[in-house]
Amino acid sequence: MRRKCAARAGAERAVCAGPHEIGNHSQTHPNFALSRPTYILEEFLRAQNTIAETTGRTPAVMRPPFGVRWFGFREMQERLGLTCIMWSVIGFDWKLAEPRVTKQVVKRAHDGAIVVLHDGRGTLKDPEVRPTIEAVRRIVPALLEKGYHFETVSQLVCRT
Repeated sequence: MRRKCAARAGAERAVCAGPHEIGNHSQTHPNFALSRPTYILEEFLRAQNTIAETTGRTPAVMRPPFGVRWFGFREMQERLGLTCIMWSVIGFDWKLAEPRVTKQVVKRAHDGAIVVLHDGRGTLKDPEVRPTIEAVRRIVPALLEKGYHFETVSQLVCRT
């Protein structure tokens, strides 16, 4: 078991070594509606610590599961130094077939767009992730062909 975890940590560190950014999306992906502020803080703090321990980086951005923000989010964000980032294009890849995901994202892309793809892990019992992976394989070249380029969320929203 340790060997597998070490390999996983290595892969996550490799992602961080590239031009990627990892944000905090909570530890267990709950819907925070009607949640206590202490629960919200605990969820994001646990995820913050897990991400930092695994990748060697502490996230600066977060997105609430399901896009649900509740009382206590502002305090949690201030305490953990997190900026909330939502999305402008959603692929619905956890429930649509790859061709529809690809078509929807490519059609709705625009300058400054933040695309959210979410393969269903954490929300569905046995998610099928292949449609998401295949959609990304098609979306990236299609958007590059249209003249778009990719930036991290922090690069996009924190220009100086």
